[in-house]
Amino acid sequence: METLQATFFLFVFVPLVNPAPPLQQESLQFYEYDTDVSMGSLTQQDYEMQSKDIRKDGTNVSLDTSLMLQSDDSQLDVPPTKDTNLPTCLLCVCLSGSVYCEEIDIEAVPPLPKETAYLYARFNKIKRIAASDFADITTLRRIDFSGNRIEEIEDGAFSKLLLLEELSLAENRLVKLPVLPPKLTTFNANQNRIKSRGIKANAFKKLTNLAYLYLGHNALESVPLNLPESLRILHLQYNNITSITDDTFCKSNNTRYIRTRMDEIRMEGNPIVLAKHVNAFSCLRMLPVGTYY
Repeated sequence: METLQATFFLFVFVPLVNPAPPLQQESLQFYEYDTDVSMGSLTQQDYEMQSKDIRKDGTNVSLDTSLMLQSDDSQLDVPPTKDTNLPTCLLCVCLSGSVYCEEIDIEAVPPLPKETAYLYARFNKIKRIAASDFADITTLRRIDFSGNRIEEIEDGAFSKLLLLEELSLAENRLVKLPVLPPKLTTFNANQNRIKSRGIKANAFKKLTNLAYLYLGHNALESVPLNLPESLRILHLQYNNITSITDDTFCKSNNTRYIRTRMDEIRMEGNPIVLAKHVNAFSCLRMLPVGTYY
């Protein structure tokens, strides 16, 4: 009886003295980006399997090695940007069809995921936009390049963007406007160096959805021609406009014509005296903002 009791006591006591070491689970932080392959795709089951020493052909495969291999594979699947070796969605932030590349000093448009609908690339060092930048991105609806150093936009850069509704090129160094996509509703080119000769005569004529046109703080000598009927807001403040005609906003051959959608025209900061061109505003519901005396 004494022998059995001693044995039983030993059986209970040994685990208390030398407990098996607990499974050490590392605290892993995964960051999901809008790419086809990411480290965040590891499941809890994958982690538990890797936490055990898996022996294959007598070799231990550790968790750290497995993660490193998966990380390398995921980065190879994403094309590198033109400025760094990082994938676009690590350099920028990709979220639900939106790509945010703001204030990261990129000098060119990075390769975008094909499903990109909204691109925000404000306050960088981009100098040129090439036609190839958006050749395969037909889903874009909004682009914002405000606060860059853009001097040139290659012909046809936006021609395939049939869904694009909002485009901002404000605070750049443009001297002329590119050909604009047909469904544009908002176009902002404030604070550039655009002169009247840099805008083609029919640049806005076919933009039948254009409602907001911002061309303030440029070097325009005249109001752009053939403004569409859809226009609601027109900003031309602080240019070099010296004259307008009866056909600039209205139709001189139709005294009954009313431009019903136009709500605001800003022309302050131009050398023109608006009171000298009263007939030019006869079709408007309200007078432009500007100097009359």
